[in-house]
Amino acid sequence: MVEKTEKTGPQSFIPDFDMKKLLGDMKLPAMPDVEAVLAAHKRNLEALTEANRVALEGAQAVARRHMEILQETMSGLTETLKDFSTNQTPSSRAAKQAELLRKAYENAVANTKELGDLIQKSNAEAMSKLNTRFSEAMTEMKGLLDKK
Repeated sequence: MVEKTEKTGPQSFIPDFDMKKLLGDMKLPAMPDVEAVLAAHKRNLEALTEANRVALEGAQAVARRHMEILQETMSGLTETLKDFSTNQTPSSRAAKQAELLRKAYENAVANTKELGDLIQKSNAEAMSKLNTRFSEAMTEMKGLLDKK
């Protein structure tokens, strides 16, 4: 009678395979300081929250100013319609219309510039907060890597 002594698993096809020796010979990087990584992540989230708050406040300021502009425009339109209801000569009415168109155009350009400036300021402030945190995070990462 022949006895079977077959091995199963990695030992069956690589007879001198030693998993412990393989893992022992590997130079694995040291684990980072978990507390430091979590603290950095918390600061990242705080910076993102702050940037979002700044962006939201900026959007609210733009919406408020846009509403003010709309109200001013409607008040001006009401006054203009009252002025046109009076009897005027065709030439004076045409001159008045030309002047109103010029003022309306100038106001539209000024208002658009003002709203654009508000948006740009808000975006710049939010990005500044994110850029500052990014720089801090890179410094922290370098410090963690230097500890190894």
